[in-house]
Amino acid sequence: MTVTPATPPATPLDPPPAAPPVLAEAVRSGFVESRHRGSLVLLAADGSVELALGDVTAPVFPRSANKPMQAAGILRAGLDLAGERLALAAASHSGEPFHRDLVQKMLAEHGLTPARLQCPPDLPLDQEEAETYLASGAARDRVTMNCSGKHAAMLAACVLREWPTESYLEPDHPLQRLIHTVVEEAAGEPVASVGTDGCGAPLMAIGLTGLARAFRSFVLAAPGTAERRVADAMRTHPEYVAGTRRHDTWLMREVPGVLSKMGAEAVQAVALPDGRALALKVEDGGTRALRPVLARALALLGVDAPVVSRIGGVPLLGGGLEVGEIRAMF
Repeated sequence: MTVTPATPPATPLDPPPAAPPVLAEAVRSGFVESRHRGSLVLLAADGSVELALGDVTAPVFPRSANKPMQAAGILRAGLDLAGERLALAAASHSGEPFHRDLVQKMLAEHGLTPARLQCPPDLPLDQEEAETYLASGAARDRVTMNCSGKHAAMLAACVLREWPTESYLEPDHPLQRLIHTVVEEAAGEPVASVGTDGCGAPLMAIGLTGLARAFRSFVLAAPGTAERRVADAMRTHPEYVAGTRRHDTWLMREVPGVLSKMGAEAVQAVALPDGRALALKVEDGGTRALRPVLARALALLGVDAPVVSRIGGVPLLGGGLEVGEIRAMF
């Protein structure tokens, strides 16, 4: 007789983590077409958490929202950047002519050529600029890549310190170790993981609360410190941080003292001059939801300015006509 072995009892499974809340929804012709979940934290002026939606302590990759910390690390390495050059070192620039020209100048000032950049060749980040660029017959280029200002500054710091330039993107390079320290100090928490950003640079994971704390620390830093110098340069020259058609530029230009930087995969961090701050991430990385969520978060922080409505307005089109919108849901 064949005996069939008994089926072992099922092992209880841990319950799946709770889904983050819906931060925004796309409404087309009065019909809810899509929803975007995510997490968001607001800090009061004293640094306490005023609002937390979703898990705001779990580590995320801030992507280019880490760039102010990277720029501060470059200053701590001894490179004396200021004004537009320092803003461009913290930028995800649009690839407009004035961005490309300054990257070229920054390289030449330190005896470098674009061939030394290790960011990948790319088109301008701004779609309108990309169309103009391609129409001129130009091709993808490292200088045009939105992170080229940061890479130029990293290379210049290495030249100054006589550090290796061929390995400047390795996580154990002296410059990257210094940046790692700056991120942890600013966030007030250890880096949870180190990955590789789209531009090839090391990418440090921290929680959204840590990211908001970092931006808060930059606007409240003492004048003359690396952190304050970065914040001041970004706020004085916002068009070099982003571009003429970008919401970070609009916000820093129109609300005095605001520090603002977005990152890929729908990450955003903002700090107000009195220490209020926010950080958010849309779970699916959908950047179309970022601006309405940001506008609502700014309103909850008490920012009352026309630019908030401008940032939040993301219409949906049908046949070239506005038939709906993406709207915040908190």
